Amino acid sequence: MKITAKLLSILILFSFQTVFAQSAEDKALAKTKAQEAYKLEDEQGKFDEAIKLLEESQKLDPENITYPYELAYSYAGKKDHQKAVEILEKLTKHKDVYDLVYQSLGNNYDYLGQPQKAMKTYETGLKKFPKSGKIYTELGNMQLNKQDFNSALKYYEKGIEMEPAYAANYYRASKIFLGSTEKIWGMLYGEIFMNLDRNSKRTAEMSKLLFDTYKNQIQINGDTIKISFAKNHTLSLDAIKDPKSFKMPFTIVYEMQLTLAAAGQKEITLNSISEIRSKFLKGYTGAGNDKKFPNILFDYQQKLSEQDFLEPYNHWILMMGDEVAFNKWQLGNGSNWNSFMKWFDENALSVDDTHKLYRLQYQ
Repeated sequence: MKITAKLLSILILFSFQTVFAQSAEDKALAKTKAQEAYKLEDEQGKFDEAIKLLEESQKLDPENITYPYELAYSYAGKKDHQKAVEILEKLTKHKDVYDLVYQSLGNNYDYLGQPQKAMKTYETGLKKFPKSGKIYTELGNMQLNKQDFNSALKYYEKGIEMEPAYAANYYRASKIFLGSTEKIWGMLYGEIFMNLDRNSKRTAEMSKLLFDTYKNQIQINGDTIKISFAKNHTLSLDAIKDPKSFKMPFTIVYEMQLTLAAAGQKEITLNSISEIRSKFLKGYTGAGNDKKFPNILFDYQQKLSEQDFLEPYNHWILMMGDEVAFNKWQLGNGSNWNSFMKWFDENALSVDDTHKLYRLQYQ
């Protein structure tokens, strides 16, 4: 039978459509198998079963970098870090490589007792992905493991600057600062962390840390109030060079406003800290400090205040510091709490390249 040009084009089109449909079907099946594998990994710790499914996914969709990356995750989960390294090293040359590959590869080298290779991996990854907050976290962790807190902070805070929506750097930086004399930065970073990571064990840990820091650093003795959140009140270079451009350091402004806000309080409790925070915000913005020292956290608190949600938000931030007091407050403020939680769920703190907060903005 003679095949005409028209018939040939129909056959080619049919063949293409069949291959395309098969490819789409394979990719969908690969995704389904992988989703089942993720559950086995994360919820049940069944890494061998997950590996089998991920290998099947990889055969069905061999160009997808996600499946070999997750394979490496499963091998790491079963402590076969050498196998994870073998997979991840190959993925560094994948056309779709992303920063998590370098993060995971460095971690596995570290688990193998090869910290120098881990550092080199992170540094190579950072050259390829200079805005990766995840890699900055790992570099900071390497310094933290050596008890070099200043070097660790440099990495964590650079990570905050470069990828402000990534939560882990705020958590790490906050804990270091809360253990230092410069607790103010720990308070700010810690609260931002809680907004970015709302429902983890770390969130609860940070809530208690913030409460305890308020309680320890605001000392009330009769009519005398002592505030201690910072020791290093560094003046800007502009203020030193030109008196006309003088601006009080942010740390001093923060402590002054907090002292004024605490006036009249007899003790430091969950409710009184909430009142202090509300008065602080009113005084801070009323004095025009929101213009002198723009602060995404205080801007967000202002939005909450305008919705009459600042009080429940303050209690949410500090609830783990005194759970009995929180439960008592919640029982008496159920309606406002429920309204706040609904609004809070739909109106998260905006953190991105144009809305971010890190210490060097004020220096």
